[in-house]
Amino acid sequence: MKKFVVLSLISFLILAFGATVYGQEKAPVLEFKASGWMDVVTEYSRNVIQPGAGTSATGGTSTNDVVYGAPPNDYLPYYKVAATSGTTVTTKSPTTGDVALTGPDANSEYLVYRPGKAATTAKGGSFDNKEAVIYSRGRLKFDALMGKEMSGTFQFEFDSTRWGERVPAGSTAQRNYSGFWGVADRSSLELKHMYFSFGLPWIPVPTTIQAGIQPIGIRPAVFMSTDGPGITAAFKVDPATIKLIWAKALEGKDWAADDDDVYAIEANAKIQTFTIGGYWALFNWNSYPAALEGTAGFPAYRSDVWWAGLYLDGKLGPVNLNFDFIYDDGKIEARGSNPPKDVDISGWGAKLNVGFPWEKLLFGFTSTYGSGADQKKTAGKPLPGAVTPWGTKTTKVGAFLVPGGTEGSNTNALVVDGGGINRGNSGFEPACDYHGRSGFGGLWINKLYAGFTVSPEFNTRIEGMYIRDETKNGNTIGNAVTSAGKPRDDSDVGWEIDWYNTLAIYKNLSFQFGGGILFAGDAMDYQASATTNKSPKNPWIVVTNLTYSF
Repeated sequence: MKKFVVLSLISFLILAFGATVYGQEKAPVLEFKASGWMDVVTEYSRNVIQPGAGTSATGGTSTNDVVYGAPPNDYLPYYKVAATSGTTVTTKSPTTGDVALTGPDANSEYLVYRPGKAATTAKGGSFDNKEAVIYSRGRLKFDALMGKEMSGTFQFEFDSTRWGERVPAGSTAQRNYSGFWGVADRSSLELKHMYFSFGLPWIPVPTTIQAGIQPIGIRPAVFMSTDGPGITAAFKVDPATIKLIWAKALEGKDWAADDDDVYAIEANAKIQTFTIGGYWALFNWNSYPAALEGTAGFPAYRSDVWWAGLYLDGKLGPVNLNFDFIYDDGKIEARGSNPPKDVDISGWGAKLNVGFPWEKLLFGFTSTYGSGADQKKTAGKPLPGAVTPWGTKTTKVGAFLVPGGTEGSNTNALVVDGGGINRGNSGFEPACDYHGRSGFGGLWINKLYAGFTVSPEFNTRIEGMYIRDETKNGNTIGNAVTSAGKPRDDSDVGWEIDWYNTLAIYKNLSFQFGGGILFAGDAMDYQASATTNKSPKNPWIVVTNLTYSF
């Protein structure tokens, strides 16, 4: 008891002294800083899609097929124009038969993919056709610094998803529509971040708290990155750093147990030449997915899914080593009376990079693996009761998934998953509100690369890779069928070659350019009728990115 009293008094004196010293310090002076960047991106491509359901683009794999599935209908062969008569165009579908379009959208010149016309443009217009687009993004960041202990941040974002865009008929949206002609003054300002950070003065361990709408990410190259409201706490316990994360994905009804919360912990330590770390993240979603809140009725689904990962970054002698392993587990449940069977989730992914720098050269090898689904057990959108292409009910998802409403994991191939130059705005990965496969989910990518620093202002890099399909009883991207009309199972996505270049025109002005081509294998074939398929021409893309930062 005496020891307890003595220790309590000592602790009290330490806190009182710390508070007194902290209070006697000179009051910090407000320092205001502004920074940001803006870019102009160009794309010229064939059979390469935009991921997700974009506001001005047709969108990628979409929320209809989040674990596997073909691109949007505009990119599929079975919607090619079958007949044109006056102002009526008939398109073919193996599932719905002929579809007649009338009016301006039936004009043959409109049958090539047009931004903002996803609902009315003849489907299939983009298949095997070339596309050319320009778009921009800008960010403006304000930091209010009060000494080393406190800061507040506002960051805004401006987007034009297409230069020369127009809001679709019947819509009043202006977000992401900055690229108007003649009336370019759009209401497209977005609040990206609004948070403050401060250090706790009385704790012997250096501790930083960050609260507000903030960037939240863990190993984005393989796991996730997003923005949202939350609180993080970072502790520095040499040689380790520990970070706790809590975020609110959805509040729902204030009086109901329908909230969506995220809990995570990440820890790493510097050990000699390596940084070794690990993390665990739980997405406890009582309304699944979060984006469906606000629709009529009680939430139909809930999910509890967690991810755990280990990683290593560093050098072994002259060799660069990077390794990630991540595992996901959990379930999706139907809510309400007499619900269908739960869907179990269990998948994994891994990435190993070995780089050999030699003077101005860099040679290396990267192997990236994401487990795939079994289409006899998993629907493209694996909700309880969902029917698979084989006529069975969904029971399990074996694909490596990433959390819904997050980004990241698409840094592997310029064509297949949009890695590099254009901010990940192309590729076949599904960006969606449901838990969906990662950029490499259902794929195995083995890559050789070589880079050369020509000068301090210019470097170039070439990559060659083989991509294998890991989905069972069907394919990850293609949707080819057998003569019986069931999914065909192939293994060869193809060989891809990518070329990246970066030129520093000035210290604050960079120009990136490059391109990639996928020599498509059988796993990229698409269904052309009830029992036949068609191979797309080899997908390719040429990209540039001019960025000014300040």
